[in-house]
Amino acid sequence: MADHITRDPIYDTVDRDDFDSMIEVDRYSDRSGAFDEIIASTDDHFWDPGDPTYVDFDAPFDSDREMIMPKEFVVELNCAVADRLDEGQKIRLANEATRFNLSQILHGEQGALSLSASLCQVLRDPGAQEYAANQVREEARHVHGFSRYVEKRFGTPLPAGRTLATLMNELVLAPEVYKKLVGMQMLIEGLAMGAFATFHSKTNDPLLRRLVQLVMTDEAFHHRFGRIWAGRTVPKLTEEEHERVEDWAAKCFETLLFNLVNSEQKQAIYPQFGLEWEWVRGAVLEAFTDEDRRQMMTQSTNIFRVLIKTLLHAGIITERTRDRYSMWVDMEELRAEDSRVAGEDVAEEALAELREINRGRSKIGRAGRPLSS
Repeated sequence: MADHITRDPIYDTVDRDDFDSMIEVDRYSDRSGAFDEIIASTDDHFWDPGDPTYVDFDAPFDSDREMIMPKEFVVELNCAVADRLDEGQKIRLANEATRFNLSQILHGEQGALSLSASLCQVLRDPGAQEYAANQVREEARHVHGFSRYVEKRFGTPLPAGRTLATLMNELVLAPEVYKKLVGMQMLIEGLAMGAFATFHSKTNDPLLRRLVQLVMTDEAFHHRFGRIWAGRTVPKLTEEEHERVEDWAAKCFETLLFNLVNSEQKQAIYPQFGLEWEWVRGAVLEAFTDEDRRQMMTQSTNIFRVLIKTLLHAGIITERTRDRYSMWVDMEELRAEDSRVAGEDVAEEALAELREINRGRSKIGRAGRPLSS
């Protein structure tokens, strides 16, 4: 039997193959109100990737002449790799690196969709199950949105990097609910919020800025679902249970930190430029030290800083594992900050806009037909 480590009845589970438990008469009324606010907000942040009222995928961008992300965000262009490229190749390499990053985000959204669907199979509380079902729908529109963006700008996505694919397989297939909630709802969703905040503030492509702005309105709620789990569960854990969650989270963090976007993961993009990935890795390692990595983590939108802050404010990091994080960030500075993560302010601004759009369209179908009553 899997040890779910939930410690709160709102996260009680049944076996994935035990459908009889889902149709027990008493279960339907055994619903908590913990997720009602998030569920009720679903319509407020509705958006449709297929409707240009929300996002216009026909917006032009000349990717042959302009980098989607600035040069400083392309690690290969800030080391010896750049010396082997002409200006046109630098633009192409920069955009291929962005293609890789957005492909990983697309795969991550598919992972979140599949994981949320797996929660629907095991969560016993009808409110928790309804929330998970709503998240499935929202992750599906993220897959739709990023699929369309990648098609418009690049044609096809690149394969998932081995690190991300391995971690997502572990999370989606894990029988333990705590791994799904800590791994996806806190770590991966926190990482996504940092990445989207960076894209939103730095991209040269208005279409990408708009897309990630809309996605952030959903992700902020998903991240909150994980924080509810932490608030209701972590204080009630035994010492042994806390250590198990804490050690597993630290392992996931370190795996992502050192492997998520390194040259080995991106090796598919280099041959077209006559570059061997092993040589690129050496050039990058020579130019960027751990001190450079620490300096990057002083930025509020840095994805790994967001991950550490999420775990710290959730009470998952203790003195046992503090040193595994403090070598990268100032833990006291993080502790003094409030629990908001990068991108929440952008999400709130977009949410206000979506409320206005959806209020005006609440009685009209997308094709202009009244919705059936």
